[in-house]
Amino acid sequence: MSDVTPSSASSYSAGDSIRPLSVRMLDSSRVQLEVLAQLNGRSVTEEVRVALEAWIEKSKSDPKVQARAEQVRADIEREAAVRRGAIEAIFSPGPDKPARGRGKGTDE
Repeated sequence: MSDVTPSSASSYSAGDSIRPLSVRMLDSSRVQLEVLAQLNGRSVTEEVRVALEAWIEKSKSDPKVQARAEQVRADIEREAAVRRGAIEAIFSPGPDKPARGRGKGTDE
């Protein structure tokens, strides 16, 4: 059984799906969350979803997060270049490399 269900919330686009998330929290935080959800006329789940979406949007404009994202992008590009080079070395014959290698057990 998949933990992904189609979204029926109006704030999501047609391609979005909703996946469950379990969060452990102190009882005191849970009670406050329940009160806030009640005051805002939302379910606890929707209150958490709204808060997380706001935090994600805030994080997108955080200079520290942006700098770290650039570092991660650069790391990904370096790793991809190394892997491309490895594939090239394996499958592309060079001037001193035969087009097809000999397998194990082949007599010379």
